[in-house]
Amino acid sequence: MGAGSGSRVGGAAAAGALGAAVAALYTATLPPALPGGDAGELITAAYELGVAHPPGYPLFTLLAKLVMAGLLPVGSPAYRVNLLCGLLGATAASLLFYTVFRLSGSYAGGILAAGVFSFSRLTWQWSIVAEVFSLNNLFVGLLMALTVHFEEAPTAKERSKISKLGAFCCGLSFCNQHTIVLYVACIVPWVLSRLFRKRELSPGHLLKLGLCFLAGLLPYLYLPASSYLNRARWTWGDQTTFQGFLTHFLREEYGTFNLAKSETGSSMKEVLVFQLAQMKSELSLPVLALALTACVSTVLPTKQEKSSVIWLFAGMLCLYSLFFAWRANLDITKPLFLGVVERFWLQSSAVVAVLAGLGLATLISVGSAMLEGSRVLPWLEWLSALTLVSSQVWTNYSTCDQSNNYIVDKFARNLLSSMPMDAVILLRGDLPGNALRYLHYCEGMRPDITLVDQEMMTYEWYLPKLAKHLPDVYFPGDRWNPVEGVLPDGTLTFNLHRFLKVFMKVTQPGEGAIHSGHGVHVRSWFLLMLCLTQESGLISQKISITGLKTTAVSSPLPGKRLPMRRCGKPG
Repeated sequence: MGAGSGSRVGGAAAAGALGAAVAALYTATLPPALPGGDAGELITAAYELGVAHPPGYPLFTLLAKLVMAGLLPVGSPAYRVNLLCGLLGATAASLLFYTVFRLSGSYAGGILAAGVFSFSRLTWQWSIVAEVFSLNNLFVGLLMALTVHFEEAPTAKERSKISKLGAFCCGLSFCNQHTIVLYVACIVPWVLSRLFRKRELSPGHLLKLGLCFLAGLLPYLYLPASSYLNRARWTWGDQTTFQGFLTHFLREEYGTFNLAKSETGSSMKEVLVFQLAQMKSELSLPVLALALTACVSTVLPTKQEKSSVIWLFAGMLCLYSLFFAWRANLDITKPLFLGVVERFWLQSSAVVAVLAGLGLATLISVGSAMLEGSRVLPWLEWLSALTLVSSQVWTNYSTCDQSNNYIVDKFARNLLSSMPMDAVILLRGDLPGNALRYLHYCEGMRPDITLVDQEMMTYEWYLPKLAKHLPDVYFPGDRWNPVEGVLPDGTLTFNLHRFLKVFMKVTQPGEGAIHSGHGVHVRSWFLLMLCLTQESGLISQKISITGLKTTAVSSPLPGKRLPMRRCGKPG
């Protein structure tokens, strides 16, 4: 039984209250400084109004820029974006609650769906750090809530209004994580078929839906605009051409429709087995059983009215799981790659949680029909929901509490503090690169140093886009390559040995060199590479930082030679 119109206001209020409770717990466990993973790069791109790694995440970038510009005037830039993600995750919880409540009228079912999902280890960890997953969770909840709202709309006018809003949100969701396209691919045909059956799908309405969808994609205009202005000291790619934009939008540098390029991954069966085991671990076996109950309940005569929505959600879950298992070309038997893959299972877990909430409501509804006048069943419903949610909080709070985690921040600060004046640091690896970029560009630490990303120099766009922001560095060619020479397209490549040899001469560059300064003023350069065990994108406070190696060569004065020195752990 769905929620009546009189109780919907109460449902919205309850959704808001639940979201506030989730936000409170998320805020209490936020990292106070920079976390690991891609957070440093995403924050820096937003702070500089540059472009993040493919597919660009323009919506997240703009939202992060707003909170750093003063919308959330508290703490460091990293803390503000962490807080933003926590609030987005809490909003996702409210939307999951509202979806279940609108379909079933059950407060306990809504709390179960929102609680077991929001306080699972994986969701909690990725909802309190500056990453794109909490925004994707929000869109999953929003599209499901709009779908239910559309199904329950009493008039053609209201269905038209909701369908247009849904089309806009579908387009907007593409401006964050592209995995949402698999849910959109299920929802759009379903909505169009419902409109067609009700004879409400005219060519004019179809055109309006298309325009609303395109309007949702407008944030992608930010990418060519940012690339054209080229003011960001850190950015990714060149989107000033249509081909450059498509390369970024389609993730061609990573592999379109793949997680990685040129990787041999686990089989489809292995990924599905891992996903099922992860759902059992993250959500618990009773939750999976309740989700299955919701699907089975569609055969009951009393549930026929809602069966189409339930089967739509189940279809979304199956399509996403099968397609992702097919294209997730990483070896998930390795903990590092499993940590990369499992984050994308959040999208399917959200649907499972909603189905579980509906399953709980169904069991109580059937039980009430069999045991008329029973006062035990409502209490049992609430007890079941609160027990499962409380178990999630109890089990995962200590693991997900990052309120005292300064590991990455201290690592980067110690490293920058140990560098001599005017040093050039050649970065390699996400953790040192993202951490140092954040502190240097966003917090203004050590403005005298220069950061050069060795791995990014392999991309053809890196030097043309960023060389003007590195005026004191000479690049003896157009692109870094282990084997230097001239490529068939005329690109002049250089290797690390050539780069350092030219750099150390402290002279005007040779033919083909790229630079924008008037001379070399750098006194020393450092090669930095870090090896650090990392799980689920969060640096455990119990893991010590090891494997840090820096190599520094001081620029020799005329007529003098200085020996190379190797530096150990800084600070």
